[in-house]
Amino acid sequence: MTGNACSITPAAPAPRHPWWLVLLRAPLARRSMRELAYVVSGLPLAGVAFCYAFGTLILGSALLITFVGLPVLAAGLAGCRALGHLERGRARALLGLEVGEPEPVRTLRRSSGLMSWIWALLRSGATWRHLLYALLHLPWSFFSCGVGLLAWCAGWSMVTYPLWQWLSPDSVDVPALRIGRDGITSASTPQQSSTVLDGGAEQAFVLGLGVVIALLTPWLIRGLVQVDKLLVSGLLGPSWLATRVSQLETDRGVVVDTAAADLRRIERNLHDGAQARLVSLAMGLGLAKERLLDDPDPDPQAVAAVIDEAHGEVKLALQELRDLARGIHPAILTDRGLGPALSALAARCAVPVSVTVELAQRPAAAIEGIAYFTVSELLQNISKHSAARHGSVEMWRSEQRLLIQVTDDGKGGVQVEDSSGLAGLADRLRAVDGLLAVRSPSGGPTTVTAELPWR
Repeated sequence: MTGNACSITPAAPAPRHPWWLVLLRAPLARRSMRELAYVVSGLPLAGVAFCYAFGTLILGSALLITFVGLPVLAAGLAGCRALGHLERGRARALLGLEVGEPEPVRTLRRSSGLMSWIWALLRSGATWRHLLYALLHLPWSFFSCGVGLLAWCAGWSMVTYPLWQWLSPDSVDVPALRIGRDGITSASTPQQSSTVLDGGAEQAFVLGLGVVIALLTPWLIRGLVQVDKLLVSGLLGPSWLATRVSQLETDRGVVVDTAAADLRRIERNLHDGAQARLVSLAMGLGLAKERLLDDPDPDPQAVAAVIDEAHGEVKLALQELRDLARGIHPAILTDRGLGPALSALAARCAVPVSVTVELAQRPAAAIEGIAYFTVSELLQNISKHSAARHGSVEMWRSEQRLLIQVTDDGKGGVQVEDSSGLAGLADRLRAVDGLLAVRSPSGGPTTVTAELPWR
């Protein structure tokens, strides 16, 4: 499919390197450095945020018996939101984590002023989540920064230990420890002290252990960072309810725009098609009437020709009205369901199309209509743009979802940025919690998968 079709084409997979090469590159990889910087920089910021949040919480709670307590507590919560904005920016810059802004503080309608703002802050769940993040982040930062920095320093210290001993033997002399055949023992007297790990085998052991720790440290830090990502996403981002409300508002706009576009299409088709035919019919019948009334001896052949022309216009107008009604909601879909309706669509397609519908019962009427018009538009794309020799339509139910798959053996190469034919279709599906995915490599085949809720 090309031309007016657009798709969500999966990006080419990144080349996969051998696991040993990934392991060797990890200690000095840019991602590892950014994650280490995130863990290290998080501790001082977490300390500042904890002191601020805990201090304002205690002070505001203590002053609640006076009028000053509420403003102090509200100001503390507002400051926590500002610190949360800083944390989201730090996660975006160092971890590449995109977290949306939380829902804004909404004041009550018909109210303004300081007290309205204070009550709005105190009622905001997002604001209290920012306070909770400030309190929880400090103990976790102590742990993650301590473990991550200790592992990193220990690994690289062991790796570079032979070099430092060769450059400056005195700087690595530790009189408190001694390594012998019996293992590492403590030297109780100065006479028993000696340079730690001064043998070749001992240095090789330390070097090997350091290499292992240095290679594994990036993965340890990556695991610690995953907890930070969960904290930032869960406490500093928008709540599920706010996200859902925003999505529904967007879907409502899409539905309204789609309905308005459909009304304009119907109006245009009526004006340019059936209405024009009916105007021509009225003019033809008026001409025949004048000939019959004005001419005392009318020519039957001429009158018959005018009436025959009017009769043709009536048939064309009826056909256009029938096509228009089918475009609004086909009668066969209402009477017989998706199986026969899709078979009728496939029969009108310019490319031979096989249809397989496995539905024990019919879905909701609205979902049924969306599924029908989805297949209709996809088959039109196959007819016009795919250069295919054969296509197929499959439809089945999986739990509470209706799945549609349309495939053709055409030239493929569909790109989402090339055109907007399927963009509107994807918007319609998203408006009812549906999905649209297109896989179309160059040279074909093209597979379009649509998923709709059953009810």
